[in-house]
Formats: sequence, structure tokens, C-alpha cells
Amino acid sequence: MKKQLLPLPVERTLKKFGADIRIARLKRGLTIEMMAERIGIHRTTYGKIEKGDPMVGLGAYAATLFVLGFGTPLGELIDQRKDDTGLLLDLEKLPKRIRSKKKPQGL
Repeated sequence: MKKQLLPLPVERTLKKFGADIRIARLKRGLTIEMMAERIGIHRTTYGKIEKGDPMVGLGAYAATLFVLGFGTPLGELIDQRKDDTGLLLDLEKLPKRIRSKKKPQGL
């Protein structure tokens, strides 16, 4: 029995991502060999990208998006300014009140 390495929703998302990459490549009239050469990886590794293989390095996925003309969207995925949960957690850490520091006596 194969051990599940990733949660099923993550695995499905990667497979869809790979399929979407394949469609984008085909729309641009690029071959697997052309993509692999432009990214600087072997064609079998590129084939794994289109299958959504989780063992392919994130850099290869990022380079694929760049070569296809999608820019660098990974840099925007977890932008700190858009991290609503993180911002709420920061607010929870704020003190409830601020007390003034007592001045030393005799001054």
C-alpha cells in the first residue's frame, strides 16, 4: 500500500496545476523539449511538472511560470500585507493598555 505523503486536496491541486501548465504550453505552441531547455532542466523533469509531481523543486515550477509569461506570482502568494490571519495575530499581541513610567523621585 502506497503511503499518502500529501493531503488529498494538495495532491489534487498539484495535478490540476500541472495540467494547467500543460495547457498553457500547448496554447503557446511550445514543445516539452523547448520548455525544458528554456528552464534549464531535463525533459523528464519537465514532464513531471506537467503531472504535478510534488518531488520537483519549487524553483523549477517558478521558472516554468516565468517562461510561460506568468511572471513571478509565487512572490505574491504570501505577501505579509495581505496575510489577514497574521495581521489579526499581531493585533492580539498588542497590549491592552499602556502605563506611563513613573518618574524617579527627587528629580
